[in-house]
Amino acid sequence: MKSFIDKYIIFISLIIVTLGVVRFSVLINHQEIGQNLNTIEKIRRTGQLRLITCKALNTFYLYNNIPMGFEYDLAREFAKFINVDLDVITPGWNNMFAYLQQGKGDFIAAGLSITAPRLEYADFSIPYMTIQQRIIHHNLIFSPKDINDMAYRTFHVRRGTSYHYRLAQLKNSGVDLKYVLHNNTPTEELISMVHDREIKFTIADSNVALLNRRFFPDIRIGIPIQERESLAWAVRKNDPEMLKQINKFFLHAIDTGILKRITSKYYDNIENFDVYELKKFHERVANRLPQYKDLIKEESAKHGFDWRLVAAMVYQESHFDPDATSFTNVRGLMQVTEETAREMGIKNRQDPKQSIRAGIKYLSLMYNRFDYIKDESQRLLFALASYNIGYGHVKDAINLAKLKGYNPNTWKGLKEALPLLSKAKYYNQTQYGYARGWEPVHYVERIRTYFDILKQKKAAISG
Repeated sequence: MKSFIDKYIIFISLIIVTLGVVRFSVLINHQEIGQNLNTIEKIRRTGQLRLITCKALNTFYLYNNIPMGFEYDLAREFAKFINVDLDVITPGWNNMFAYLQQGKGDFIAAGLSITAPRLEYADFSIPYMTIQQRIIHHNLIFSPKDINDMAYRTFHVRRGTSYHYRLAQLKNSGVDLKYVLHNNTPTEELISMVHDREIKFTIADSNVALLNRRFFPDIRIGIPIQERESLAWAVRKNDPEMLKQINKFFLHAIDTGILKRITSKYYDNIENFDVYELKKFHERVANRLPQYKDLIKEESAKHGFDWRLVAAMVYQESHFDPDATSFTNVRGLMQVTEETAREMGIKNRQDPKQSIRAGIKYLSLMYNRFDYIKDESQRLLFALASYNIGYGHVKDAINLAKLKGYNPNTWKGLKEALPLLSKAKYYNQTQYGYARGWEPVHYVERIRTYFDILKQKKAAISG
């Protein structure tokens, strides 16, 4: 019996050893195959493109658990271009290049400018945007008038950024400035500290500054401290195939309008800025919106609308004032006309619940009339324009868009055509005649701005 057990143990041991040798051989072979593949080949073999980025409003964030952001949208188009899935890795700003070099991601897309120090440990794609570093200060703080006037002032920036490099350059050139370095602190957080007067100065790229000015209306964008710079994606050194594929994608994105579309989505209207209006918006969101928030959420959900979009619309209509009355006698939170009130079945336009119910129901009615527009975000803009100026005038503008060669199924095309309704040359050709066509354009664009603020505010807190 003992002899049998001994033989069995020896037999099992031999199997384990043999399996171990086979497994080791397979592992070595797999590693050799992996080592022989370039990045693009590995991406295609795994079916996954790994984006290294950071969480910020201009790069990547989550809104209602849906990923978005300029860099994310662009990277997603790149993944489609090479027919793979996109995976997002956010290791923190100071760790991005280490992750790239260690092979934990395939490329960096994080609003990076091309700088001499970065070129030492990464290669960069062709540029997709130009920006300029600007001083950010509070409106009650005097900003430097020129580079030399930066002396004796203290600037707070994130470590390892182009701002850090530029301030070091200026200091080495003889400008006696000081700077404080923060680890993994987003630029928008430093901008908020300026807004709250916790610090006096920070530096931000012009695109980031303009985006954040919507949320922090007391900040001011000061002098540039650098010539214009280019933003690009970074890849590992000696990775020519990856660089080649990214550059091919950017040429494709420029040629097909993808880059322009995504840029417009995130950066349209950021220069349209009224300090007083935005301050008033932030104050009323804090003081008035809470009274109506649950009601707006409840009624919006019935029709499948994002409540923040509806809240932006309510603000544009009445500034959250239930007693608001226009010179044309539209009333209440949603500025409902008497005719629309009867059509939507309400009796008191100044009752918040009735007004919101009627307004959202009417918006839904307009939305459904454009069911042939498959892009839901575009369709919603058509509905908003119709809510403002009337469905008939929007139909006229669509026909004018066709006549002028604009795309009649996009907001861009409709936005070009609507103002023509105020010109006799064009409105004489329409069914519904003259209209102040520029008004719905301003109306929709303001709602988009307010919606972006509400949406990104929420994303910044939860993302």
